[in-house]
Amino acid sequence: MKRLIMAVPLILLFVFCQAGAADKKISVITTNFSAFDFVREIAKDKVELVQLLPLGAETHSFEPTPKDIVKIKKCEIFIYAGGESDVWVDKILSSIDVKNKQIIPMIKLVDAVEEEIVEGMQEEEEEKEESGEEEVEYDEHVWTSPKNAKIIAKALSQALIKADPKNAEFYRQNTDAYIEKLDVLDKQFEEIVKNSKRKTIVFADRFPFRYFADAYGLKYFAAFPGCSTETEASAGTVKFLIDKVKAEKIPVVFHIEMSNEKMADVISEATGAKKRLFHACHNVSKKDFKDGLGYIDFMTRNAEVLKEALN
Repeated sequence: MKRLIMAVPLILLFVFCQAGAADKKISVITTNFSAFDFVREIAKDKVELVQLLPLGAETHSFEPTPKDIVKIKKCEIFIYAGGESDVWVDKILSSIDVKNKQIIPMIKLVDAVEEEIVEGMQEEEEEKEESGEEEVEYDEHVWTSPKNAKIIAKALSQALIKADPKNAEFYRQNTDAYIEKLDVLDKQFEEIVKNSKRKTIVFADRFPFRYFADAYGLKYFAAFPGCSTETEASAGTVKFLIDKVKAEKIPVVFHIEMSNEKMADVISEATGAKKRLFHACHNVSKKDFKDGLGYIDFMTRNAEVLKEALN
């Protein structure tokens, strides 16, 4: 009888441990908000989801902390943009065991294009490789086009199913529902551009929307390319954008999230154009995060201001 009594706690401990192992959620780490939100929409509460970039922080100046590196080491799925702003990732991945992880650079999921310097854009000093040849820089902001977002969401869904097959049907259903929302958004942008009287947009800021512009046939002018570290434009760049807005009677000048908006203010005051936010979904403020806003919400707002800018 004593042996039986002693064995009962051991049996219960075994049962609890087994239940705990069965209920353990997979860990998913993302560097920026776009990937975080895609996974959040697909996986809901089935995963332990963490965004490394602090809320309200600027993506291109991010440096991981030792705690961040530990999180990456322990996760099952790690998702990052895969471009210039994530150069630190390669060093970390080369120093840890990634054999049982799914490492997903979003830039590899779609057809990437080179970062583009358009007329009037302030170019940073060219970086050269040791060979003396110019280093090709691909635009990492692949998620800014809803068409690409659909491709990325499907790929992330497959990664979740692979890591957590017991919830496969849950992920498939949520993915289908999310893709439907992205389809609506995609068609909305197509209709706005199709029925607009102009096809040119102006950003008094960095321009992380190359994929968006290409997807919907838009021409653009901007102060800096998407991954520029510059924050202050030259007088020549500002004058060019002011002249462009005046010459083409463009009614709206855009800035992106986490911007100081100074250049947009200057151009707006000089031209009478309205200043509007066009959200790139790099990151979100603490308030927006608390309010549960996501990619669909920000892109829907983008559709509203785009319509204003093109008419």
